[in-house]
Amino acid sequence: MALTKKYPRITVVTPNYNQGDYIEETINSVLNQNYPNLEYIIIDGGSTDQSLDIIKKYEKDLAYWNSEPDGGMYYAINKGFLKATGDIMCWINSDDILWENSLFSVANIFSSNPNIHWLQGRPTMIDKNNNVIVQKEYFFSKFYFYFLEYEKTFSFIQQESSFWSKTLWDKAGGYLNTSFKISADFDLWLRFFELEKMYCTKEHLGAFREREGQKSGDRKQYLNETKESLLLNFKKLSVFEKAMVKLMKLLSSINTLFQNKYLSKIFNKLIKIIIGKPKFVE
Repeated sequence: MALTKKYPRITVVTPNYNQGDYIEETINSVLNQNYPNLEYIIIDGGSTDQSLDIIKKYEKDLAYWNSEPDGGMYYAINKGFLKATGDIMCWINSDDILWENSLFSVANIFSSNPNIHWLQGRPTMIDKNNNVIVQKEYFFSKFYFYFLEYEKTFSFIQQESSFWSKTLWDKAGGYLNTSFKISADFDLWLRFFELEKMYCTKEHLGAFREREGQKSGDRKQYLNETKESLLLNFKKLSVFEKAMVKLMKLLSSINTLFQNKYLSKIFNKLIKIIIGKPKFVE
């Protein structure tokens, strides 16, 4: 009991459907950290491959798991988080991984900084062989998204490296919006932005695996869904924030119309000033 009191309880949820080629590696990336106050939940959507045999192999180390047909990944994650009792939460998909010691790093940061409710680690992408292929920049400001800057780079907050408090989850409604098929995380972040500041750490926490056949690879659908989410959440902004977003969109149209390099330079500098810099914590 002494150990569990020292470390905050962390809930990790893994949704899975027919990812037998990768799920064991995902499970090991969580369990092999030997974090003493872990609540690991796996929700399977009725897999027909080797997934269930792999999950059963580790079931003694799981707080909960089940397998039944569902409405997709976000339904599974919502189902998992309904079981959550952790102080800190995250989800890791069944083809992605948590980095070694990431749970200890997260626990230390949250415990040492009670004002932190939302944390992003260094964004990382790996290939099918776990080789790091991309180290991305941090994206941490709601204005980066409301100004549509993400359309230029197709870069977003990395879900695999994101952790948050259950308090924040509950304040944000305690759900992922399942009307979004591949961008419910984007929508969740917009709701989080209205409640708490995002903090960043330079430590590696999680990695997204790039592979063939991913749903997230459909850029057109992802961008369409993000625009729907922006419209949905725009009404929650303050009057000043709404006015600023509208003004920047007007300036962007003017900049596009005239295509003047000096005007573009001023416009881009203004965007950087408004977005600001990430708030790092050790």
